[in-house]
Amino acid sequence: MTARPAPGASEWVKSARQVERERLLRRRSIRSGSVATVSTLLVVVLLVWGVTASPGWVRVRETFFDPEQFVRAFPDVLSGFLLNVKIFLIAEPLVLLVGLTVALVRGLKSPVFFPLRALAVAYTDVFRGVPTILVIYLVGFGLPALGLQGMPTDLATLGVIALTLSYGAYVAEVFRAGIDSVHPSQIAAARSLGLGHGGTMRHVVLPQAVRRVVPPLLNDFVSLQKDTALVATIGPLEALRQAQIHAASTFNYTPYLVGALLFILLTIPLARLTDYLAARSQRRRGQ
Repeated sequence: MTARPAPGASEWVKSARQVERERLLRRRSIRSGSVATVSTLLVVVLLVWGVTASPGWVRVRETFFDPEQFVRAFPDVLSGFLLNVKIFLIAEPLVLLVGLTVALVRGLKSPVFFPLRALAVAYTDVFRGVPTILVIYLVGFGLPALGLQGMPTDLATLGVIALTLSYGAYVAEVFRAGIDSVHPSQIAAARSLGLGHGGTMRHVVLPQAVRRVVPPLLNDFVSLQKDTALVATIGPLEALRQAQIHAASTFNYTPYLVGALLFILLTIPLARLTDYLAARSQRRRGQ
């Protein structure tokens, strides 16, 4: 149903100054878009010209951009990439669980929990200091060598454990920063209402902390998705290993390009989602 002006009331009409202002804004927007488009096209043309005009371009094109090798390697690299996605989907919730647990343990103030706090600090210091690829080596070759009953021997499972240990330390610090960002007055108010430490964390602190750390968490998960390729170092036939097999048999590196494109197609949407959530968070804070 369309609203009509009341009897005797005149419809609102924009002033001449407002009309002129909107016209100038539209012109400025069109001009800015045109300049951005032209400058982008110019940069792209210069980059393409600079690469294709280089002396070794013919050899690079044959080695990295062979359409026949691309088509031949694509099915195997894609099947390996599905293993990368599977490792990522299993490791991601485990990383969240480990990271949140460690962050909560580090926030315990009672002296009786000092051993747990010390263990949490040691865990974050060690696994943030050791490169992820070394963690994968140590877990992938060290755990099976222990010969313990029930120890997993599947290489993909060992890769998930290694990635969880490595990224859990980073995510723990992200969660801890989010928890520390909640103003102490809110904790004091929750305590004054009769909530204990657990209730305060559950109902007051964690909901705010989680909302604040979503963008950096997504950044960590973009890195996690890329680092699933490191699991190839202990043997699973994921995308990088499949590309290595094809490259070794043909002496052509186009299969690596296939793997790179598959990772890009997955990580770019995650990156744009991260940017969107970060911008929305800034708008909520009025920045």
